[in-house]
Amino acid sequence: MEIKNVTIAGAGVLGSQIAWQTAYHGFNVMVYDAFEEGIKKSKEFHANFAQLFMASRGASQAKIDETLKRLTYTTNLAEAVKDADLVSESVPERMDIKESFYLELAKYAPEKTIFTSNSSTMLPSTFAHFTGRPEKFLALHFANPVWDANVGEVMKHSGTDPKYFDIVIDFARNIGLVPIPIHKEQAGYVLNSLLVPLLSIAQSLYFGGVSDYESIDKTWMISTGAKIGPFGIIDMVGMQTVYNIALMNGTKTNNQDMINRAKKIKEEYIDKGKLGRSTGEGFYKYPDPKFIEPDFLK
Repeated sequence: MEIKNVTIAGAGVLGSQIAWQTAYHGFNVMVYDAFEEGIKKSKEFHANFAQLFMASRGASQAKIDETLKRLTYTTNLAEAVKDADLVSESVPERMDIKESFYLELAKYAPEKTIFTSNSSTMLPSTFAHFTGRPEKFLALHFANPVWDANVGEVMKHSGTDPKYFDIVIDFARNIGLVPIPIHKEQAGYVLNSLLVPLLSIAQSLYFGGVSDYESIDKTWMISTGAKIGPFGIIDMVGMQTVYNIALMNGTKTNNQDMINRAKKIKEEYIDKGKLGRSTGEGFYKYPDPKFIEPDFLK
């Protein structure tokens, strides 16, 4: 099976990056979002990515023009998937939203279409039965930003046909990623199994009053040689996702500290429009966050 037409469902920060990366590597991409505001924001992201790729990644104007021509946008799900060879889902990390989305997607997608989820926290087997094609359903998880942290974690569930697992491995490679095959379901894949505990402990240190977020980032960056600290990473991931994960995990485990942390994130950041890098401010202000200043680590 040859993949030519790809639908990206969910036009948020990461969904827009996936769409750009896929179109840049020669695929026809349909960007779907349930809301016009999401489509508008995605177009703004893509205009910014065009400037970024020309300014710092050596892209020619012709290459950018070709990429933009391969991107189309819609709020109509039936229109979005009518020719899709593969769907990449990046809808919000809530079970009810994902369940509803896959039930609708199954109505409209052609039989040929492979469904992939970019979910960071939910296993494919959790909602495979909602897809109507569990053998063609698996996870393809992207890191942020897609073109720098360019791993594509491909994880099957017990009902995934190995043929489609191999097709998605090849697809990940063809859009410029390093495929990371995951043969057994693992919450958090490889990347988030390592990353989520780091970000969670960093939040505990900060919201628990142990240290300030700049000092926590400095500690991590100096000690490990990392280019960015946990709170810079949180700004990239986005406050809404971090809030959703904290609330979900806190509720699931009855962890009141985690629930209180989620409440603080909502009140002190989300409610004030500080959603992270995508809105120009989270813990740091963008496009020139303090952690990139030469003296930050001194």
